[in-house]
Amino acid sequence: MTSNLIDLIKEETTLSNKHIQNIINLLDEGCTIPFIARYRKDLTGNASDEDLRAFEQVFTYSQKLIKRKEEIVTLLEEKNFLNEKIKKSIEDAKTLQACEDIYSPFKDKKSSRTSSAIENGIEPLANIIQSLKHSTNEINQKARNFLNNKVLSTDDAIKQAQDIIAQRYADDFRSKEIIRNLISNWGEIQIKEGKEFDKSGVYANFANQNEKIKYIKPHRTLAILRAVNEKQLTIKVDIDEKHILENIRKYKIPEWANSSKDIVFDAYKDGLKRLLLPSLKREAINTLKEKAGLEAIELFGKNLKELLQTAPLVNQVILGMDPGFVSGCKLAVIDENGIYLDSNVIYPTKPKQNIEASNKVILDLIKRYKITSIAIGNGTASRETAEFASNLIKENNLDINYAIVSEIGASVYSASKIAAEEYPNLDVTIRGAISIAGRLRDPMATLVKIDPKSLGIGQYQHDVNQKELGLKLENTTVDLVNKVGVDLNSASYKLLSFISGISEKLAKNIVEHRNTIKKFNSKSELLKVKGLGAKAYEQAVGFLRIKDGKSILDNTAIHPEDYTAAKNLQKNYIIEDIKDNQIEQIANELNITPLKLKDIIDELKKPGYDVRNEFNQVTFASDVTKIEDLKEGYILTGIVRNITDFGAFVDIGLKNDALLHISQISTKRINHPSEILSINQNLEKIKVVSIDLEKQRVGLSLK
Repeated sequence: MTSNLIDLIKEETTLSNKHIQNIINLLDEGCTIPFIARYRKDLTGNASDEDLRAFEQVFTYSQKLIKRKEEIVTLLEEKNFLNEKIKKSIEDAKTLQACEDIYSPFKDKKSSRTSSAIENGIEPLANIIQSLKHSTNEINQKARNFLNNKVLSTDDAIKQAQDIIAQRYADDFRSKEIIRNLISNWGEIQIKEGKEFDKSGVYANFANQNEKIKYIKPHRTLAILRAVNEKQLTIKVDIDEKHILENIRKYKIPEWANSSKDIVFDAYKDGLKRLLLPSLKREAINTLKEKAGLEAIELFGKNLKELLQTAPLVNQVILGMDPGFVSGCKLAVIDENGIYLDSNVIYPTKPKQNIEASNKVILDLIKRYKITSIAIGNGTASRETAEFASNLIKENNLDINYAIVSEIGASVYSASKIAAEEYPNLDVTIRGAISIAGRLRDPMATLVKIDPKSLGIGQYQHDVNQKELGLKLENTTVDLVNKVGVDLNSASYKLLSFISGISEKLAKNIVEHRNTIKKFNSKSELLKVKGLGAKAYEQAVGFLRIKDGKSILDNTAIHPEDYTAAKNLQKNYIIEDIKDNQIEQIANELNITPLKLKDIIDELKKPGYDVRNEFNQVTFASDVTKIEDLKEGYILTGIVRNITDFGAFVDIGLKNDALLHISQISTKRINHPSEILSINQNLEKIKVVSIDLEKQRVGLSLK
């Protein structure tokens, strides 16, 4: 089985047999993808975590495929249907679908016309007719031999024989594959108005159109299928059946065939229209949905990665402001390490507007805690609160900046079990303000506490496979958290639970131990944590950081298994002076691989380095925008909050994000907005191209 598995994986990846076997061995040993990607590069050919995730998918699918092949072979052996030809077809099958197509003819077909005909003893007649060696008169004569109390006439016998032939045609895996490809390449989706169709609704532009299956965009597929579920639209797959029938007559019935060919052709035609096409048309729609869902899930993962890798705002005491009208604006202060300090509620906006008292509260908090930055949530009353904060800063000549941050998901966090555990004595509204402040200080550490599906990124999240979406978002978070690394002395248990080898229970044990000892001074102290054994330590320790520990190595991604090599390197060489042409020689001296040596050198050059600093930085607000003040042609700044297949949604300081349609992103043709844009990207010059005051919508352009 191992050789078969490697052969299957080899066809879907560019990895060598040796590296494939090494990765399988590492996975079998309980190693995680982040650990393998970072610390076992020499065994994988320097495969990235993205490469390994793709490998993991192929590996899992290949295992399922081999298992299913074995099951089918066993079932066919038990039924005495297995021969060398069928066995070879199964061995050659590359997909689960192909396996099921091969197995389909041998499945029990309960209460169907075919099974009834077989029970009535008509199968030998079907064989005679399908041999195409007999005239119509001869077949009529032979049909008399099959009459009984359930088959009352020769016409009935022939009709039942045709039912068997029709089923054989529909079950033939080669015919299925031909028709499947025809539908995929030439089929169309006919879209009609449904019972609940709304002529002025969001699906109005879809009705009474034909979409070619091969070219339909994933987001359009998901929109159409959602409309079908809502009974706004109906859909039907259309294919040129006349062309298929011509090919059946041309290729399935030989020229030498006797006059019974018309009987066989009619059976094939029935098999096509009654059995094969309906199932393949349903399959085509399911395939479209699955493909669109997978692309939507990939986009979710990409957006989440970009959101989580937004650069943190370090060494800042931050005031989080959760705006509101009637309930007031909730305030929360967090320090440089994200520790909660204080909270309050002010009323800087109508209906209870009290600017003087609100100013006093804010100024008192700034003075008491030396606040250096303000984070304002972008929800209800955001614009009015930002205007208040801007005026406060200007009137008091404060050296403080404010930023508008996305507050989506903050309410989900504030009412969650995690928030209750972290801040058991605080009101849910204050927890929300803490989350808003945390998004400015450390987006990754804050957002991992929230279900990614609640973060307002991607498209049609409720229409895709929820299990696959959850797995994608989980893997994306795990890979990024491990790539960035986590401060062992300040991380929440939730953030720690994404570290390689650490479960949520183990993460809680780490936090509990940390609270007992006050702080970790070296990574080796992790081994004293309850339940954390040698394997978990091996998998996790390289991704943890101690900023001011006993050794500088503990503030790097260098694994303790390489500490001896790292110390010898520091002792014998000046790190900054090492040249590329020395790598091979030094690696041999230290008895490590050149790949590992390069990683050690990089880490020693910049201990505590945060890879997120290479990505989108925080942009502080400079003005407050009202939609009524906008005019077409205005040039604005904005922050990309979400990316979809059809464009991006940009925060320009309004209640609703403005749409930057894909057609307005670049003067060059692009296939997807993500080719140009990324989540939390700052856009300096965006032009307003449309304003809809009634719907509060703004259209933008980068052209």
